Amino acid sequence: MNLWLRLLYMLCRRPWRTPAHGLATTVVRMRVWPLDLDINRHVTNGRYFSLADVARMDFVLRTGAFRVALRHKALPIVGDTWGKFRRELKLFEVHTRMLGWDAKWSLMEHRFISRGRVVGVVVMRGLFRSAKGTLPPGEFVRELGLDEASPPMPQWLIDWAQSCDDMSVQLREEELT
Repeated sequence: MNLWLRLLYMLCRRPWRTPAHGLATTVVRMRVWPLDLDINRHVTNGRYFSLADVARMDFVLRTGAFRVALRHKALPIVGDTWGKFRRELKLFEVHTRMLGWDAKWSLMEHRFISRGRVVGVVVMRGLFRSAKGTLPPGEFVRELGLDEASPPMPQWLIDWAQSCDDMSVQLREEELT
């Protein structure tokens, strides 16, 4: 219920939020609620990913990506996520930005900022899929008014994406045996 309330709050504020460029960083301000906490009174690790989902929805709405998805009757699919948790959260902002894309995947970063410090990071690899198949990210971003070529991605991100692909191959091979 907690996340539905956050999503509803974000959607209610949407008319007053300014549109964002597809490579801009969007910011969503949040606070920790009691239902976000585990028995140690820390935000649960899984909650970071759920909060990133809310921030990603804000990004998709403000950049106009939802319009492109609607035109193609495509749904967003998260393929892989990775998280780094450094400090506890209380009042915070989630800074969301597109890091880049390849032939299949778009890669996004969600930085959890509290008192000017990065206290956590969630990286997501996702795509948009319609009945016709996966929408190529280059085509998708072109419709957002961006260049089809991805901005340069850091080596750690390229390595992480490759490790995700390698794991997918390994899991497929295990299914066949």
